[in-house]
Amino acid sequence: MKAVEVKNLTFSYDQKKNAVDDVSFSVEKGVYATIIGHNGSGKSTVAKLITGLLEKKSGTIMIEGLELNDENLRELRNRIGIVFQNPDNQFIGSTVRDDIAFGLENHCVPQTDMDDIINEFAEKVRMTKYLDHEPTRLSGGQKQRVAIAGVLAMHPDVIVFDEATSMLDPQGKDEIKKLIRNLHKDKGLTILSITHDIEEVTASDYVIAMNRGKVALCGTPQEIFKDTDKLRSVNIALPFALQFEEELRRCGVKMNRTITMEGLVEELCRLHSNM
Repeated sequence: MKAVEVKNLTFSYDQKKNAVDDVSFSVEKGVYATIIGHNGSGKSTVAKLITGLLEKKSGTIMIEGLELNDENLRELRNRIGIVFQNPDNQFIGSTVRDDIAFGLENHCVPQTDMDDIINEFAEKVRMTKYLDHEPTRLSGGQKQRVAIAGVLAMHPDVIVFDEATSMLDPQGKDEIKKLIRNLHKDKGLTILSITHDIEEVTASDYVIAMNRGKVALCGTPQEIFKDTDKLRSVNIALPFALQFEEELRRCGVKMNRTITMEGLVEELCRLHSNM
């Protein structure tokens, strides 16, 4: 079953130039997909269209088999959640507990059930001991954990991460990327991550590469990174492991193609043992 299906999607901010131009792709249920592209490629605009934050000019968006339109918007906002680039933009409550509770209150969850739900999802993102802290006093990574807990408490079928790690330090980035991978693995959520992080892309199941408002490439990471010339032509950086591998090949070292750091290390060890 397709969790997200986009057909001929078009959108313009100024009604002159299309920021998203006839875009079509689909993401299967339970898949961890990434959308990549240079600044201005349209990837974040696609995220906002999918979550109903922007209104499309034309085309069709289907979420879990239900079309995104005025009639279904309320229902679909129960099925899809979004975590933004800047977690400060998502904070409402004066404490972490209040912030996670905000969405539950909007969904008329009984007060007697709230504490168990808040504790459950605070624990999933390892923020239980911060429940009575002010969100503004947390680190960037901790703030994103709270934002993710607030979204998870709504039990969405699909979560969109709109460059959710781009404002974090390296440690914060690694923590959130690991959390996203664990959520996908443990809960089987459909995840759509808008990202510049090529290492995150290599860890995903499916990749949509965008350029100038259009889809340039779609496929698994292995399929996408085979076409290095195409990626360079749309200004998408190659993973470090693949760049290093290319340099070794230029030096005459024969290797089995791999795009992960772990795979590269294994390949180098294999080559060393054969010397």
